Amino acid sequence: MKNAAPPRNRPSPTASVWTSRAAVHLVLLLGALYSVLPLIWLVTSATKNVRDFSTTGAFDLGAVHLGDNLKALFDEQDGVFLYWIRNSVLYALVGALLGALICAACGYAIAKLDFPGRRTLFAVTLTGVLVPTTALALPLYLLASQLRLVDTFWAVFLPVLTNPFGVYLARAFAEASVPDEVLEAARVDGAGELRTFFTIGLPMMRNGLITIVLFQFVAIWNNFFLPLVMLTDPKLFPMNLGIFQWSTRVSQFPQYNPMVITGSLLAVIPLVAAFVLLQRQWRSGLAAGSTK
Repeated sequence: MKNAAPPRNRPSPTASVWTSRAAVHLVLLLGALYSVLPLIWLVTSATKNVRDFSTTGAFDLGAVHLGDNLKALFDEQDGVFLYWIRNSVLYALVGALLGALICAACGYAIAKLDFPGRRTLFAVTLTGVLVPTTALALPLYLLASQLRLVDTFWAVFLPVLTNPFGVYLARAFAEASVPDEVLEAARVDGAGELRTFFTIGLPMMRNGLITIVLFQFVAIWNNFFLPLVMLTDPKLFPMNLGIFQWSTRVSQFPQYNPMVITGSLLAVIPLVAAFVLLQRQWRSGLAAGSTK
């Protein structure tokens, strides 16, 4: 009779679980560092003057020249940075609110109204999600040129009101959070479709609408290529385009370096504040949209 082979040592289930958790935590830690370290560098670099950049480390605080950097930032070119702040708020905030309302109306109509070509329209919308925004810049420029809108506020504002991905999210939110029975009851009571949307559908889609507003706000705030193509007047630039124009001068004029970094820090603050203040709404909105 042959001797039985000795049993192999198998890792215990508990060890496998802890190994998997450690790997996941390591990946999350690396992702967090990748996201947070640039912000920390912006904060520390905003406290430096031109000389501190060559005498201190990347994450070392300077001699706290933040006040001087802010003064230089707002005084440069007769305070053009204030125009950039105004433009960014108008493009992003107003554009996000109006764009989200348009997306909500389109998504609600596709999800809850029965009309010919509804599926085809939604398929075309999904196709629009796959088209990169940079590929649309030249056609939009040619169209704006025909309408004589180039180098105006409307050349940047009007295109950002449409967002196929926002329509897709709004359709998912409408299907998940707006019951058909409630809409039928409203129609039986004599409410029109427009009134039903604003009084019943839109309030039920509130968390999803906030999610769309947030995504739209971030996309417009970070929108760079479209203003670069459309605008030549510095007083119409958003902050990211204006800061980029200053960054091209750093090699010849080092005094722009603190202003570029301080301006970049100010440009990031609204995005961080929006995510922190609205985190409960957009997280619940994403959960509602994921049920379909």
